[in-house]
Amino acid sequence: MNKKLAAFSLSSLLFLGGCQFGDDNKSGQKQHGQTENKKPKKAEDSLTLPASSFNTIKKEDGREVIQNPENLLVLVNKNVLLPAGYAPKDLRRPNVNFSFGDSNEEKALMRDAAATALENMFQAAEADGIELYAVSGYRSYDRQVALLNAEIEQVGKQQAEQAVAVPGTSEHQTGLSMDISSKSANLLLEQTFKEKPEGKWLADHAHLYGFIMRYPKGKEGITGYEYEPWHYRYVGKKTAKIIHDKGYTLEEFFKVVKKI
Repeated sequence: MNKKLAAFSLSSLLFLGGCQFGDDNKSGQKQHGQTENKKPKKAEDSLTLPASSFNTIKKEDGREVIQNPENLLVLVNKNVLLPAGYAPKDLRRPNVNFSFGDSNEEKALMRDAAATALENMFQAAEADGIELYAVSGYRSYDRQVALLNAEIEQVGKQQAEQAVAVPGTSEHQTGLSMDISSKSANLLLEQTFKEKPEGKWLADHAHLYGFIMRYPKGKEGITGYEYEPWHYRYVGKKTAKIIHDKGYTLEEFFKVVKKI
């Protein structure tokens, strides 16, 4: 019997066969299956990704630095940094509404795959009567330095680092994230966005376009950041569906996924 690519299946719905996990990950096949004499595998046992989807890490000055930052599933947080001076090569401005209009700013940029997915998501929202606005996408290392220093001046270092990433540890530097708001939220990035129709629509639909809410409520101890209902990260449709359906953070996702 031919066996398909190994994939994740929900614990309540186990099935034979599977699919590939990142929309942009190209890998060889891994066979799997079960016999009548074996118990079905748990959902976590069938969750696999090609090795290229994982961070490749190198220790530099006692810190973990990512060596493959172009990976679309790159995991950036307070414990692992992007290489010094890293900037994505395929940045472009998505054709969506921005809170700052047509101003030519670096925060309007995203990597090409993420920009295309954002355009599709905004178009779908509009069809549902939801008007979204992009607020902040790509941030260079130097821009992150300026943002953190400004926050430290206002609230102090410890509190500032709970809200603003230390330079080199910001997802925004990957070009795969976008902060999103709405006119009903006064185009601001505040936790009350979750209560707005636009915030609710994103929470329910973003995974259909490959995005996850990167810093969900109740997961602060895992992500290291405060709840941010406006911060969405592109990971590809298949991975986003798994994370959404299981209630994972990206960190939790990589704890249960296995390399192939």
